[in-house]
Amino acid sequence: MGKTRQLLDGNKIPADGFGVFLIPDDMVEDPVLSAIDIGYRHIDTASIYKNEQGVGKAIKRSGVHRDHLFITTKIWNDSQGRDRTRQSCLESLEKLNTTYLNCLLIHWPVPSRGLFIETWKEMIALRDEGLVKSIGVSNFNQEHLKQLIESTGETPVLNQIECHPWLQQESLRNYHADLGIATVSWSPLARGSLLEDAIIQSIAKKYQSTTAQVILSWHHQIGNLPVTKSVHPSRIKQNLESQIVLDQSDLNLIQSLEKGQRIGPDPNTMS
Repeated sequence: MGKTRQLLDGNKIPADGFGVFLIPDDMVEDPVLSAIDIGYRHIDTASIYKNEQGVGKAIKRSGVHRDHLFITTKIWNDSQGRDRTRQSCLESLEKLNTTYLNCLLIHWPVPSRGLFIETWKEMIALRDEGLVKSIGVSNFNQEHLKQLIESTGETPVLNQIECHPWLQQESLRNYHADLGIATVSWSPLARGSLLEDAIIQSIAKKYQSTTAQVILSWHHQIGNLPVTKSVHPSRIKQNLESQIVLDQSDLNLIQSLEKGQRIGPDPNTMS
């Protein structure tokens, strides 16, 4: 499975994930196959992406034993609540053509609905039944995590959040570290916007690497588990090969890029 990180529950997650956001179901099979062939073992999808079926076909075609893959999917906002959470999980299992999920996440807290604690309780039940190996959350802020843990006594193994040099989420990452929650970063390259940044480009020149490799190395060095996406095999390969070790001066330069700029929605207002 390559480099892995041990989660709170003892399960291991690959250090790099391959995401399939915005790849249509009828086009997702080849990129996922390429990613698996290149060496990715964590495939990250979601019910709202509407491409779980294509992902499932790619997994079957890959020839890689199911136990050597880590498959993550997510409960969408309108599927929160006990019964709908269970139904969403069962539908994902069917579409992905698998008997279990490695990780199931609550996609967004949606505090306006007030259902994320009920959803979490049902996910605990799904895990205890063996349908899911690990349970976590996505886009949760510190206050949401605190409510979840205080209400159930169960800490998510990971929180998948928007994180990149323009939005470094230091206080949330520190909170995760204190509780043993892994930080998985989505949009780790700010959807490509950061690839043109002059500071990143100068660091890439120094290490004779791509700008994406510099940013992904930064993620690894600060303890993040990045999930990248591409439909181009050459880029998929380059992203997985981000093995540079940045020196402290370069880490400081990247830290200086922080500006609190989100690419995606605010978790407090997302509905």
